[in-house]
Amino acid sequence: MTGLKKGLLTIGLGLSLTVLAACGAQAGKDETVRIGVVGEDQDVWDFVTDKLEEDGITVELVKFTDYTQPNRALHDGEIDLNAFQHKLFLESYNDDNGTDLVPIADTVIAPLGVYSDTLTSVDELEENATVAIPNDVTNGGRALLLLQTAGLISVDEEAGITPTVNDITDNPLNLTIEELDASQTARALQDVDASIINSGMAVDAGFTPPLDAIYLEPVNDQSDPYINIIASRSEDAENELYQRIVNAYQADDTIDVIEETSKGASIPAWK
Repeated sequence: MTGLKKGLLTIGLGLSLTVLAACGAQAGKDETVRIGVVGEDQDVWDFVTDKLEEDGITVELVKFTDYTQPNRALHDGEIDLNAFQHKLFLESYNDDNGTDLVPIADTVIAPLGVYSDTLTSVDELEENATVAIPNDVTNGGRALLLLQTAGLISVDEEAGITPTVNDITDNPLNLTIEELDASQTARALQDVDASIINSGMAVDAGFTPPLDAIYLEPVNDQSDPYINIIASRSEDAENELYQRIVNAYQADDTIDVIEETSKGASIPAWK
């Protein structure tokens, strides 16, 4: 072999080893995924995060205090995924903001509840009582439908699953419906007769929904729009790394943690 050929072979082998070494370093490198959530109580995600850490995936939970921020942060690339909303909320957000965020996995369904500092049943609501509800279109409509299910009001069927207070057709107790940001519905309890509070907000306020709600939303075949999801940007819907996170979440041991930590406040929705 000539000196030139030997030199070229040495260079080639050197380059190959360099490439292999780089690939090996990349494969062994921890990958970090930022997931937006709402509220401090994140026992389930803490559990999933620990599982993923063993597989070389670092999950950083970015905690928001209300529902207005995580989708914008996801769209803007400040986070990689979020997990705080149900399907209908995401659909409404996309429609209102011209975004293209997509659900990549179901997580749980968390029944909406009616809470009160002074009452033990919705039957105790008196004439002219004040009831607080979330002020966003999807959760506000859901709250009005819950009041209808409880037999307190009637709403126009043509409004579908997103009625507003203007769609109330019958209000025999002349209830005053006070619309508040979802993050304020628990804090408002001292000022209203009853408040409809999203499950996560209720848990953060110290409630155990199945025990403390004076009326809890039924879960049935009409509940699909309210199934909570993991969301991503549309271009990341098939991202293999994110699918590994989904698989870690949608596992039998995660179901055990959901049931234990939520005390019935959340029901696994992917089974």
